Amino acid sequence: MSKRSRAAAGEKVGLRDALVRAGLEPHLATLLDEMPSKSVEVDPRRPFREAGVDRNEVFFVESGILAKYKGDGAGRRQIIALRFAGDGILPGERVADYGIQAIVRSRVLVGQQRDFDPIVDANPELARFFWKLTQRHADIGYEWLLNCGRRDSTARVVHLLCELAERSGVDPDQRRLMNPFTQQQIADITGQTSVNVNRVFADLERQGLIRREGRDILLEDWDELRRVASFSANYLH
Repeated sequence: MSKRSRAAAGEKVGLRDALVRAGLEPHLATLLDEMPSKSVEVDPRRPFREAGVDRNEVFFVESGILAKYKGDGAGRRQIIALRFAGDGILPGERVADYGIQAIVRSRVLVGQQRDFDPIVDANPELARFFWKLTQRHADIGYEWLLNCGRRDSTARVVHLLCELAERSGVDPDQRRLMNPFTQQQIADITGQTSVNVNRVFADLERQGLIRREGRDILLEDWDELRRVASFSANYLH
C-alpha cells in the first residue's frame, strides 16, 4: 500500500512527507513541520472544531481525513470539503461558519496563526504554494456543487468514489479502494439519504461495476464508472 493510501486509511504518515508529496519544497516543509505546534488525535465520533468561533489556528492533516461541514438549523448537515494528508485548513479573518470533524481517526498538527503567518511572510514560495492549494480546493468545491446540483443519485456516489480513488492514490492496476466513509457520511457529502446510498451500492454491485469486501471496494470497471459519473480528474490537478 502506498503512503497516500495508508494516509487515507488513517495510518500515520509524517507531516513533512505529506507536504512534500503535496508539492512543497523539502526545506519549506521542514519549516512548517518544526513550527510550534501540537499533534493531536482526532476522534471521528465528535466535532473537532465547532462553527461560530474565531479560527486563529492552522491545521495540517498528518494522517486520516478531515471534513468541513455546515448544518441547516434542523439537525441535518452537509459535508462541504475533505482534507487528506498534506492538506491544510488555514486561519481565517473572521468567525468560522463551518465545523470540522474527522472522517476516520486522524492525526492533525495544530499551530497558531501568530506562529504560522511570519513563516509565510518570510517565504514567498509558501504563499504561492498555499494559493495553489486554495485554488485546487475551490475547483473541487465547484465540482461538488455540480455533483449535488445536477447529477443523479448514482452518479453522485460514483463520482465521489472516483475522486476518492484519485486523491488517496489507489493503485491504477488493482483499483482496490479502502472506503473510509459510513453510508451516512456519503449521504452528507452527496446530498441524499443513507437509504438512497445503500440502494446505489446494491445497484452498482448488481451491474458488476464494483465489488465490496468488508471496507474495501473493488472498482471492477473503472472506465464505465468514470462514464457513469462524468468524471475527469483534471479539476484535482
